[in-house]
Amino acid sequence: SARRRGSTGRPWGGEYKHPGGLKGKVLTLDSMNPNVKRVEYAVRGPIVQRAVQIEKELKEGAKKPFTEVIKANIGDAHAMGQKPITFFRQVLALCSYPALLEDSKFPEDAKQRARRILEACGGHSIGAYSASQGIECIRQDVARYIEKRDGGIPSNPDNIYLSTGASDAIVTILKLLVCGEGRDRTGVMISIPQYPLYSAALADLGAVQINYYLDEDNCWSLNITELRRALSAAREHCNPRVLCIINPGNPTGQVQSRQCIEDVIRFAKEEHLFLMADEVYQDNVYAEGCQFHSFKKVLFEMGPEYSNTVEMASFHSTSKCYMGECGFRGGYMEVINLDPEVKAQLIKLVSVRLCPPVPGQALLDLVVNPPQPDEPSYATFMKERTAVLSALAEKARLTEQIFNTVPGITCNPVQGAMYTFPRITLPQKAIDKAKLGLVPDMFYCMRLLDEEGICLVPGSGFGQREGTYHFRMTILPPTEKLKVVLQKIREFQLRFTQEFS
Repeated sequence: SARRRGSTGRPWGGEYKHPGGLKGKVLTLDSMNPNVKRVEYAVRGPIVQRAVQIEKELKEGAKKPFTEVIKANIGDAHAMGQKPITFFRQVLALCSYPALLEDSKFPEDAKQRARRILEACGGHSIGAYSASQGIECIRQDVARYIEKRDGGIPSNPDNIYLSTGASDAIVTILKLLVCGEGRDRTGVMISIPQYPLYSAALADLGAVQINYYLDEDNCWSLNITELRRALSAAREHCNPRVLCIINPGNPTGQVQSRQCIEDVIRFAKEEHLFLMADEVYQDNVYAEGCQFHSFKKVLFEMGPEYSNTVEMASFHSTSKCYMGECGFRGGYMEVINLDPEVKAQLIKLVSVRLCPPVPGQALLDLVVNPPQPDEPSYATFMKERTAVLSALAEKARLTEQIFNTVPGITCNPVQGAMYTFPRITLPQKAIDKAKLGLVPDMFYCMRLLDEEGICLVPGSGFGQREGTYHFRMTILPPTEKLKVVLQKIREFQLRFTQEFS
């Protein structure tokens, strides 16, 4: 009937006109969440968008002074040519397509792992949802791995939460911690330079970012005096409740000494701070005399005065170390001394997202429970793992060595992780020219990209002391390609300095 169709005679579902005439869009830049607009993530920022544009131009036949863009901006090992670990991919193949369990080409230990994982999945399929905290037998394996890593200090599977990479767990914990208004708003202490996930998450959550500066002159070490300075300054305008540590460091590649970790734990206890230990590079330690110490291990070795009171979450991932399996988004966190009522809230919060990706959980299980010496895959696994880590150690040395021969570039030793964060001295004329439109180190990196096809991230994306300039470069490209990258940066630096002298 005409009545049902409305006065226009059009069926319902035609364009709706507001009685007061047409209005603009519901969601605009002015009406959107202001916190989201404050989020910045340099690792995939404007410079990467420009790199993608240049790649398109090259494909369309544009003539450039280079034939490919080398993306040294992100710690994406497989994209840089690192080969996956055979055992991991065999088990994941078996889990994805269980008919392969009948195939004699797959070793028996890979089949055993796959069967155990599939038995723990709904309907024996990694396509089924899992428990929100993660598959129980995998959490048990993670707890055993932590116990072994930490020399027998107990780990409870109930304190383990599997996650979508470490990033997801870090944001989840920050979400629990952020509250208050005005001067009572939660303040979170982060190292400068920092991994921009932290500043982005804090902007998104409307928390207060408290910067503490690492000491570049002492190999990017962490200084308790600097922590105290940052904390007391922050107490004037917010409520500092959280201290974030990245060890080994990203973007700075330093490995903290045991003494430093003890000092940080004491500081956190004295100042009543929740500790977040980002330990995703724990297998990436290269420098002579450096060793990875987990915050959990040191906390418990300091005795019950600390291990019964300091609240902490530590994080690990399948994306880094020798695995480099970024795309599977596997990770976990272990929480220590969390209030039981808060734990119930945490379980509620993770259950809203249903569960972390099950293939990522399966991969994590293999990382924490790799082939053992009496199993058929052990020799190949150890050979591949050692080859990856030795190559990274060699590339860490090479990068530091070559950069320190270039006038205007100074580079600290890359003790761990997979990046270098060298300091660049820019001529005043270059700084003045840059300031017409860009931050000086962004201007430098954009020019490098346009002239040499090398994509780096400017130091300003990670934070740096006023008046200093840096860039972050990953050491992941294959050794021969890395040598080319270092040579091109050397040539560019000399040319750039000459142009603006």
